[in-house]
Amino acid sequence: MGSKEAFRRIIFCVLLLLCVSCKCLTSEVNATQLAVLKVDASPQHARKIPETLFGIFFEEINHAGAGGIWAELVSNRGFEAGGPNTPSSIDPWSIIGNESVISVATDRSSCFSRNIIALRMEVLCGDCQAGGVGIYNPGFWGMNIEDGKNYSLVMYAKSLENTELTVSLTSSDGLQNLSSATIQVAGTSNWTKLEQKLVAKGTNRTSRLQITTNKKGVIWLDQISLMPSDTYKGHGFRKELVSMLLDLKPQFMRFPGGCFVEGHWLRNAFRWRESVGPWEERPGHFGDVPIGIISALHFLDYSLIIFSFEYNIYKLSEDLGAAPIWVFNNGFSHNEEINTTAIAPFDILDSLEFTRGSTNSTWGSLRVAMGHPEPFPVKYVTIGNEDCTKKFYHGNYLKFHSAIREAYPDIQIISNCDGSSKPLDHPADIYDFHVYGDSNTLFSMRNKFDSTPRNGPKAFVSEYAVSSNGVGRGTLLASLAEAAFLTGLEKNSDVVQMASYAPLFMNDNDRSWNPAAIVFNSWKQYGSPSYWMQTIFRESSGAVLHPVTINSMYSNSLAASAITWKTSSSSFLRVKIVNIGSNPVNLIVSTTGLEALVNMRKSTVTILTSKNLSDENSLSNPTNVRVVPVTRELPNAGEEMFAFLGPYSFTSFDLALGQQKHIS
Repeated sequence: MGSKEAFRRIIFCVLLLLCVSCKCLTSEVNATQLAVLKVDASPQHARKIPETLFGIFFEEINHAGAGGIWAELVSNRGFEAGGPNTPSSIDPWSIIGNESVISVATDRSSCFSRNIIALRMEVLCGDCQAGGVGIYNPGFWGMNIEDGKNYSLVMYAKSLENTELTVSLTSSDGLQNLSSATIQVAGTSNWTKLEQKLVAKGTNRTSRLQITTNKKGVIWLDQISLMPSDTYKGHGFRKELVSMLLDLKPQFMRFPGGCFVEGHWLRNAFRWRESVGPWEERPGHFGDVPIGIISALHFLDYSLIIFSFEYNIYKLSEDLGAAPIWVFNNGFSHNEEINTTAIAPFDILDSLEFTRGSTNSTWGSLRVAMGHPEPFPVKYVTIGNEDCTKKFYHGNYLKFHSAIREAYPDIQIISNCDGSSKPLDHPADIYDFHVYGDSNTLFSMRNKFDSTPRNGPKAFVSEYAVSSNGVGRGTLLASLAEAAFLTGLEKNSDVVQMASYAPLFMNDNDRSWNPAAIVFNSWKQYGSPSYWMQTIFRESSGAVLHPVTINSMYSNSLAASAITWKTSSSSFLRVKIVNIGSNPVNLIVSTTGLEALVNMRKSTVTILTSKNLSDENSLSNPTNVRVVPVTRELPNAGEEMFAFLGPYSFTSFDLALGQQKHIS
């Protein structure tokens, strides 16, 4: 270090300490802490962070898919939710009219062999009420119908006599008609596929789909779908929710579970083969896993899952630039397990052939028929979910591991067993690690991987979140503790390969697992503080990590990390620091080893904080959220700089790096 630079630093620190001392003398009540954050930005001490470090985890929970990111507006569109016994409940379908003029019940007359349930509707009136009688579907807590937009209706019908149906989009009480069309049904004993475009003439956020008639007789209905035309890239996903995912810049997408792949009982475990084929043929899935004190029981019609879900999730992964991570069942539910001697890994091998198989393979040809001749780049699979302690897990795991390794030697295989404290007793490329708890737990876990062996499989922290003790619906406090935890994952990214928050999505009408990163209803959405916290880590994947040290008697309430990252035209040193304490902090940031000058004009600071630790965001005002990062200029940016950290805050300094230094 040159004498001028050393002298400048001494003067800087002396002036700062004098400033702090004066402040303390004039305000004894509000004693401000002092901390020095040292960043070593020298190349010899830098380390590359894995490209895959931060991603997302999609699980069909909280109506994340059906009634969520998947844009299908009809709930229980195949009438299968009541189960295979007939007659059964058709909820949420209801009748228009009364039982003296219309009778509806399910029977087993469908033309679809794997979805045998259909609705038999008998109209008893010859001169029906104005507007006719029939059925309506409110969707998932109301359909969002918007003025001028197009909606595609597909349905199957059968009537022995010529009849006429009116399909309408109306308000929830049926009084406001947003769009209507008349459909002719030819008299025949065969089922007929009917398609109709509906253009909305008005907006109603809690609309319903009506199917009515004025003609006496019997008509059967099945597989009724209503999709908006303006989905993301035409892939069937809600644009606004995909946009929020894009803002996270996820490097991977884990799916479809979680507990979802297990089921509470094996009869409701996820089965891949049952979820492929045309959407009308997919039998659906009963989600029977109790979540917390609220049951997550609901029927999924597989409109999203696999043929749409796996295919479209893989397509979505491509659009997001995220590597797909397929989690599959290997013989376990929450209450049952299959003996190793009785299990075979055919389902997973078929699903992998679907994604990676040649165009003339059995399942690869199905992918081709769906319009994707090129294989999907599946590089990771997870064998089971939280099953390590179960009796047959190791045996089942080894059987699946051997089959996958033989067929696809390049695929990285993820074990359910924790290898953070001791070596695994079975082969694995990566191990799964889940952590939930209160804010103290997550904050203390920032050092979890400091002592992990450096020569074993790497960790996939596939589920983390503050989920208890005053978490509410997602608070500022939760996001601060999680941010501290993530700085620890960055620091230990030599042994941590990937990490994802859970759960990702929540329909505000189904808070089975609380909180979530993104909350929505049929037409609005917002990011929780935990979502916005993650946006500040979105440039970390593939960045360069630099060592940091914190010198302060209050360092047990602080957590920090530093990276350098690049855009197409600029480079930045990002210094992140969490203050989870109740007192403000006067901070000195001292950086050594930079090979480029700091450009003050392009440097910024981003702060995530609020007035109260318990502050949350909400749907009532999603565009003016309470807890959201605020970015402003950083006029004092430099290798040595003073900053003020407010209490309960997460601060990110982005120092723009300019021209290279001239070394004399």
